[in-house]
Amino acid sequence: MSIRKLLSIGVILLSIFASLQNTLAQILSNQPQELLRNRIETADASPKITVGEELIHASVMSPLFYKKRAYQPAWSNKDGPLPQVASLLKVLKEADKEGLKPENYHLIKIEAILKEVRQNRAKKLPLSPRRLINLDLLLTDAFLIYASHLLAGKVNPETIDPEWRANRREKDLASVLQTALNSNRIEEELKSLLPPYDSYVKLREALARYRDIAEKGGWPIVPDGSKLQKGDRGERVMALKNRLLATGDLDFIKGIEEDIFDEPLEQAVLRFQKRHGLETDGVVGPKTLAALNVPVEARIEQIRLNLERWRWLQQDLGKRYILINITNFELEVVENTKLLMDMKAIVGKHYRHTPVFSGRITYLVLCPYWEVPPKIAVKDILPLVKKNPGHLINENFKLLQGWGDETVEIEPTSVDWSKVTSRNFNYRLRQEPGPKNALGRVKFMFPNRFDVYLHDTPSRELFAKTERTFSSGCIRIEKPIELAEYVLKGDPKWTKAKILLAISKWEEQIIRLPEAIPIHLLYWTAWADKDGTVHFRKDIYGRDKLLAEALAENPPLSLKSE
Repeated sequence: MSIRKLLSIGVILLSIFASLQNTLAQILSNQPQELLRNRIETADASPKITVGEELIHASVMSPLFYKKRAYQPAWSNKDGPLPQVASLLKVLKEADKEGLKPENYHLIKIEAILKEVRQNRAKKLPLSPRRLINLDLLLTDAFLIYASHLLAGKVNPETIDPEWRANRREKDLASVLQTALNSNRIEEELKSLLPPYDSYVKLREALARYRDIAEKGGWPIVPDGSKLQKGDRGERVMALKNRLLATGDLDFIKGIEEDIFDEPLEQAVLRFQKRHGLETDGVVGPKTLAALNVPVEARIEQIRLNLERWRWLQQDLGKRYILINITNFELEVVENTKLLMDMKAIVGKHYRHTPVFSGRITYLVLCPYWEVPPKIAVKDILPLVKKNPGHLINENFKLLQGWGDETVEIEPTSVDWSKVTSRNFNYRLRQEPGPKNALGRVKFMFPNRFDVYLHDTPSRELFAKTERTFSSGCIRIEKPIELAEYVLKGDPKWTKAKILLAISKWEEQIIRLPEAIPIHLLYWTAWADKDGTVHFRKDIYGRDKLLAEALAENPPLSLKSE
């Protein structure tokens, strides 16, 4: 065979070999994509995507994310894991700063795979495409689930409390993840999902402070005994001083080591009582002592629960809004982040809870009628009428039957009340406008499915109580005329003088607001002021317990846990 033919055959063989190499390289380069595609598409026949026994929770969002990427792995390339992996792990390990648990985001499994990858590299073994795909799926799921928890909370409140209506924030988290990967700004993109409120930041800082107190052994117990007040001496006074020093209610000053209940200690007790919604008398009685001796771990848990509640809030409360913290029995009017007005409020009884939701006040009613809800009529008013048949007349109630044009007024004295029960009560009760009307002089309406509103009350003495759970669910407010003047300030026809003049006629009148005002009924048992002062309140409706149980539930990270 001639040399020319040999050379020609050699060129052909080299060409074939190069082609084979290119084909093999193409197959190898496409292998992760095909593996990923197969894993996700195979999962369509099953309700779950798994990595071994580890569940992928974002089973809808994760496939969409990878489909948009043409199933290209997000967290690794031919050389192995990308730097973004370390960035995500750093953020996940700090999830406890937000009151969340790092172990809920596949950390153990992710770190195990990364350890294996590092060991194989050290041994100069080839990277396993299947292991990298497992890692990719876990990392993507960890990002998406943690992002969803930062954005809208770990728990859906409506699943644990029917009286809670959340307006949770929404975002395309798959797009957030892609942006974070493209820009290599994993930490920044996740932090951008946190509640956009200074109060959340302050409460998170409080969590760190209280954890620091716990790590140092917590605070001392103040022994039981008679009440402590100014002028007292003894070991219990020293225990009280050390307790208040631990939380900064008492400053370390000259003479602090003396066992006397002095002026600085009294001021510290007053600060503590104010922070805890107690009667501010400067005396350590049973309720103040009980609050002092709540363990720091319980306060940490309270802060964690309320960080979660912040994550349930909508993105923007409004340029001006009305906020009611149910546990604090107080209404605040905020405009451009400044507190313009506050007043005491009365909320629902322990068995008639005031619900949690946001709405918009659109109109108010001067001198309103009170159409008594049937449940209140038979449970609250009927027993009073049985004891005193003249009760309805004395309290200015009309006894009615029927509706609209068919309404008939019944003379209360014509009814044999001894035979009337909750089962055969077929009347309506309507209280006429006037000084005795349970709704007072004005009510503020923000239509909602709970049929709850703000209103005045003739029972002014109840505002002097520290714990104000006396209503049937609606909110009674201390300064209704001042609030009416505020919400109508854009309407020149309604000055305070004109409002009072209209009320003096005791005739019902509906007034539309010039501009609807957002109102938020919230339930915070822990919050922080602008200066970082932390406040705690009693869990009056037992809602903390329900949330704590829900937060404590770990997601089913493996099939074995189902």
